[in-house]
Amino acid sequence: MTTFAPPRGMRDFYPEDFRARDALFSAWRETARLHGFEEYDAPVVETMELLERKAGEEISDQIYTFVDKSDRRLALRPELTPSLARMIIARQGALSFPLKWSAIGQCFRYERMTRGRKREHYQWNLDIVGEESVLAEAEVIGAAVAALRRLGLSANEFQVRVGSRAVLAELFARSGIGQEHFMACCLALDKRGKISDDEVARLLEEEGLATRDIERVFELLAITTLDQAAAAVGADSAALAQIRELFSLAGPLGFAPFLTFDLAVIRGLGYYTGIVFEAFDTAGKLRAIFGGGRYDSLLSNLGGQKMPCVGLGFGDVVVMELLADCGKLPATARRVDFAIGFMDDPSRDLALRAALAVRAARKSCDLALAAEKPKKFFARADRAGALHAIYIGPDEVQSGTFSIKPMDDRRPWTASLDSFAERLAGPA
Repeated sequence: MTTFAPPRGMRDFYPEDFRARDALFSAWRETARLHGFEEYDAPVVETMELLERKAGEEISDQIYTFVDKSDRRLALRPELTPSLARMIIARQGALSFPLKWSAIGQCFRYERMTRGRKREHYQWNLDIVGEESVLAEAEVIGAAVAALRRLGLSANEFQVRVGSRAVLAELFARSGIGQEHFMACCLALDKRGKISDDEVARLLEEEGLATRDIERVFELLAITTLDQAAAAVGADSAALAQIRELFSLAGPLGFAPFLTFDLAVIRGLGYYTGIVFEAFDTAGKLRAIFGGGRYDSLLSNLGGQKMPCVGLGFGDVVVMELLADCGKLPATARRVDFAIGFMDDPSRDLALRAALAVRAARKSCDLALAAEKPKKFFARADRAGALHAIYIGPDEVQSGTFSIKPMDDRRPWTASLDSFAERLAGPA
């Protein structure tokens, strides 16, 4: 039986859905602009070689892969960071650093679906490349927080949890846990909350950690304040000083109420090297809203020159779930400035000229495609969300004037085509 649903995990965007998505994208783009980020784009298809060099060969189990007609191994991109790295490496000698780049891209992952996770989503990426200062972390986090605030959310509804791979590595070293276990431990610990602590402990045991070391790992993750972290890692820790600096920068940048220290934030991707962060709803019902961190070794790992980098990824699925839960979904009502209709073919020419005047003034116009009765036209204008309606019949053609009716029941006004165009254009 033929099905008219999209492929599993994919989405259709009907006009009302598209309007909500467009409102989200507009918030992202305007926030990026206000924070000085430049927008870029890249192909939705990338080479498997690039993706495997970044994430390992196991990535092929998690994404949509295919072989093209020339036997090239390709994939639908699962994220934007590999493309960003590839583009920067290609022109690393010519670009002027630091870079502040932003992108909104469609990404695909062949994963088990849960609430807030589809197999296709749009992701907003913010990256700063070529800056060692913690102000880079502050800028990307501050921009993401600003976007959520722009969408109507407050500190009562979401928090950004900040941790540090570097602090955790220092704590592991002080606890006598071998550095060779660190990356595998990070991957296992990132699964906390998705699997039980007993299952996490089993993964750590499989990595080769002794029972006492596993117990110590969980003790470290129970650290909840910067002072506790300082007591454990030492007051002279450079990594801890960076987190303190981030919290101090958040004050003058206006997002301090949104930050929480959480050493258990680790991030599963292996390329993170320093501060990492994830934003969650305060009700604890959803997956991470956005996440990211510092990844100073990625460019050199892919064949470029070593360069400091900070970035985040912010998906569209979870934030729309959160906005729905909070009753703050973007308005999806259709709006056009003018709806214009006509009674018969002789009336059509004046209607077309009126539509041209509206569009020349950079106003939106829903022009009727066929003659229709007044009742049908005004009902359609109302459904279209028109702010004004103009209906032209034989009387209007004969007089050379027509009525412009505000749909909010304010007093209509009458104009000739020339005076209407002048009024739309505004003062000279």
